[in-house]
Amino acid sequence: MRQIKRAAVLGAGVMGATIAGHLANAGLEVLLLDIVPRELTKQEEAKGLSLESPIVRNRFATSGVQGAVKGRGLYHKNFVQQITAGNFEDDIANLKDCDWVVEVVVENMAIKKSLLLEKVVPNLAEGAILSSNTSGLSVNAMAELLPKSVRKNFLVTHFFNPPRYMRLLELVPCKETDPEVLAYMAEFSRRRLGKGVVFGKDTPNFIANRIGVFTMFNAMQHMLELGMTVEEVDAVAGPATARPKSAIFRTCDLVGNDTLVHVGNNSYELLPNDEQRETFKIPEFFSGMIEKGLLGNKVKQGFFKKDKSGISYYDYVSGEYKASAKPKFESVLATKGLDDPAKRLQAVVAGKDKAAEFAWRNLRDALIYTVNRIPEISEDIVNVDNGMKWGFSWELGPFEMLDALGVRYFVERAEADGLDVPALLKKVDTFYKFEGAQKFAWDLVAGEYREIGIPSTQIKFDILKRDNKVVESNSDASIYDLGDGVFGLEFHSKMNAIDDGILDMTAKAVERAENQGVGLVIGNHGKVFSAGANLAKIAAAIKAGNFDEIERIIRGFHASLMGVKYSHVPVVAAPFNMALGGGCEVALHADSINAHAETYMGLVEIGVGLLPAGGGTKEMALRAIEMSAPYRADISPFIGKLFNNIVMAKVSGSAAELTGMGMMRASDAISMDIDSLIADAKQKVLALANNYRPGKPLENIKAPGRSAASALKSQVWNMAAGGFATEYEAEMGAIIAGVITGGDVPTGTLITEQYLLDLELEAFLHLCGNPKTLERIEHMLTTGKALRN
Repeated sequence: MRQIKRAAVLGAGVMGATIAGHLANAGLEVLLLDIVPRELTKQEEAKGLSLESPIVRNRFATSGVQGAVKGRGLYHKNFVQQITAGNFEDDIANLKDCDWVVEVVVENMAIKKSLLLEKVVPNLAEGAILSSNTSGLSVNAMAELLPKSVRKNFLVTHFFNPPRYMRLLELVPCKETDPEVLAYMAEFSRRRLGKGVVFGKDTPNFIANRIGVFTMFNAMQHMLELGMTVEEVDAVAGPATARPKSAIFRTCDLVGNDTLVHVGNNSYELLPNDEQRETFKIPEFFSGMIEKGLLGNKVKQGFFKKDKSGISYYDYVSGEYKASAKPKFESVLATKGLDDPAKRLQAVVAGKDKAAEFAWRNLRDALIYTVNRIPEISEDIVNVDNGMKWGFSWELGPFEMLDALGVRYFVERAEADGLDVPALLKKVDTFYKFEGAQKFAWDLVAGEYREIGIPSTQIKFDILKRDNKVVESNSDASIYDLGDGVFGLEFHSKMNAIDDGILDMTAKAVERAENQGVGLVIGNHGKVFSAGANLAKIAAAIKAGNFDEIERIIRGFHASLMGVKYSHVPVVAAPFNMALGGGCEVALHADSINAHAETYMGLVEIGVGLLPAGGGTKEMALRAIEMSAPYRADISPFIGKLFNNIVMAKVSGSAAELTGMGMMRASDAISMDIDSLIADAKQKVLALANNYRPGKPLENIKAPGRSAASALKSQVWNMAAGGFATEYEAEMGAIIAGVITGGDVPTGTLITEQYLLDLELEAFLHLCGNPKTLERIEHMLTTGKALRN
């Protein structure tokens, strides 16, 4: 069987270096090569180095690695050890040890030809996969440069920038690519790299950039016609129309305005028969911005600029920046509170203001353009929809948008505008449909619906729901039968905030798994795993002086999560994205964690004037004791480290950082593929169930005691004295220090797990009684930001 263990990345620019970083994230050994410098820097001259010095010869690749680390292209700083920097002259022979070689040099056919023929092919291992990251050159034209024996293993692997965060990977075979190689790379990219794979054709800009860049240039046209500002366009072209918060012009700044101009020019040159070719012509004001060096985020000014005076936007009429006006439109306001992107889309285009008119025109043109690209760029509408969702962060793909608006409605309104509507739109009423639990998509080639299969490595709650696998449910959470005796607990409250509904269903899920199955998975397919507890409810109770209600909430938290921890069957948590506060505490109480690689987890309660009281502070105390036990060492450094998690509200930058934070153990797992997360967690449950031994609440715990608490309190007061913490933060830190060390008792005093929970509750109620805590909570609820009072 083919395996990829070692890869080489040729070209250490921003894209090449960050691709190398992500391959290291996936556990590969990576060789990163670039050209040899032709002259010394002043710093190298000062050190007495020469052009023959290895450190000089590898400078470009080394710099690329450093840039990838600085730009957080790696899940963990230690992963950089898997990348070896080198150059095309001294290290090219090492390609023979690589299973995959990906070329990421400048988009110039002559340069690529020279590199591939003179350097790569003579050193390529037999059977190794060779790919290019090109987005603007023909894969077949490149293949013609290669020997026939190499072509069968050659294809385009087009990563989106930044490779770590952007899920899309476009795979484009040449005419002679072995289908087995293409299938292998697709599966490898999904499972090992965590990529959302779409298959492109040998057409300019493939799928996502072809549609996405057209949409952006089309937006500029309608902005000019309607006399709107870039800020007004972004107000409507973001989440209100099922697109990302970066909307149109913040996306331009993110991508780089010079990059966008390059893609636009490339499209205009290579698409002579495109009916919308003129749209790709660069607007005069946009060319002027490039001349002024307004390239976007990389130079800190583009369509938007942020400085000490605040945020300003580029006024294309005057050529100057203007202070943000924070425009508001009735059509956009109508989308507030609507979680369903389809409903938001419908609400905006039904509006009567300027924003609604812009939204309709831009979406109308983009959707017609997309339909007209079939089958040029793809025959598969699922491919196209996924490309836009994964590459441009649209919430709905183009064909999903047509279904959301209603195909009949869309056709009638577009024709009323005097536009020619593609014949395909008059043949179908909907592009997607369900029959029971089976989902179908319109097959444009066959002219009929085809089933969209779900791989065996994936579990989808929405499909299970249609298959009547929900065994119990309320408005906040549901219990599913995942098969093989495993149950699944799904949160589905707003931001998956934890309230009575979730806690109640958690207890029921544990009970059901104990009585009817072999284990439980806690996970969901929301935007976040859980943003924490329901702060609004806590705030209301504080205002009402209803501390009995607060105590009830905390005791309910304790009962549910202790039920998770001491269940008679294994419980595996599957966190992803944000797992904050109470969401983190849920994961900490599971037998095991199977996290998605992009998991940002932490105990952040101090930001709202509280401490983790769902068992989080207790768990940090127990884990510090557990970590120190094998060494029979002083517990101070261990408890100090985990104490800092709480008082500094530390949040992991990835799942890989959670072990170092004491929040994941060596036996826990990380999944790269978000779509496989629930299925992976289920497999972990089944593995644990074979020899599961339930535990009991801990007793006879040796408390670190008041001496350890004193050291922690000194630490926070020193932070306050140095201006790194407010007086109230130091006060909270001292209270947390008392809880995490087991209270005001001598070191070694025997305490119980329940005693630590009681200390949590007492401290939580005490902090709720301080007006500064209420100020913090209300500020967070109002602004979404922490108040440092």
